[in-house]
Amino acid sequence: MKRLMRLRASQHLRDLCAETEFSRAQLIQPFFVVEGLKNEEAIAGLRGNVRHNIPSALRQIEKDLNDGVTQFLLFPVPAEKRDSGFDHRSTHQTISEIRRQFGSSLCLWIDTCLCSYTTHGHCAVLDERGIKLEETLDELAKSAVAFAEAGADGISPSDMMDGRVARIRTGLDEKGFEMVPVMSYSTKFASNFYGPFRNAADSAPQFGDRRHYQLDVRNRNDAIAASRRCAEEGADLLMVKPGMTSLDLIRPIHEQTGRQVGAYQVSGEYAGMALLAEQGLIKFEEALLETWHVFKRGGAQFVITYGARYAKQLGV
Repeated sequence: MKRLMRLRASQHLRDLCAETEFSRAQLIQPFFVVEGLKNEEAIAGLRGNVRHNIPSALRQIEKDLNDGVTQFLLFPVPAEKRDSGFDHRSTHQTISEIRRQFGSSLCLWIDTCLCSYTTHGHCAVLDERGIKLEETLDELAKSAVAFAEAGADGISPSDMMDGRVARIRTGLDEKGFEMVPVMSYSTKFASNFYGPFRNAADSAPQFGDRRHYQLDVRNRNDAIAASRRCAEEGADLLMVKPGMTSLDLIRPIHEQTGRQVGAYQVSGEYAGMALLAEQGLIKFEEALLETWHVFKRGGAQFVITYGARYAKQLGV
């Protein structure tokens, strides 16, 4: 059963889903926590963002909260890569520390993709024939439950495996996490705009590419169908990714699913503005704000952006 109450369960979720205003509460700040990292590391192109260890992540979150950021999306980067049987203890510790220090003052979403965990950088468990779908879905559901147990407010699957939302939703419900929402990367294209992220998350494929499971940018109907399937499987929130190249899909997806749809301003889109600004060709802050307004004009309910922490100084 679709639980409409999930997105009313906290003030953070109610603000994220408010339909008649655009506010900082509808901007989600991604961040990367790398197991075993000694000192924070800059991320090429991602102005204002670094790779964190747990202490530096806690310091950054405190600064962001003081600047009015309340929505965060964690990308965990484990030290050990495996082919299966993934270890989520470091992510569990990260989530627990964030929850212990900040309580309910933030909304913490966790990305559940396997690409940072696998030895090969693909988003699934593989064998010599390709993707082992059932084992992959089991691993995704296990990770979602582990993150919910640690204190995650929401789960955000980005892997683009068929059936992932249903398996995650079932896993959460069976463990008593019926009120933990799923924000699915429901329409995610194979794209050239993910480069800075893959460096930050240590998730670049070691062979081949992801075109056999991520969407073909040429296909509109397939893109809408992917979001429709996620909605049918129980996703509470949907999104398009990359955001700027998917503006035409936001309203149709909303109209066909009845779900609120967000846009992910991906690392390459954000880095493009940062690099242009470094050359004096644009004003970074003004360009960033312009893109947010365009996402909202296009129908986006929320925006995941590496610049969410600039919202206060931009008057949002």
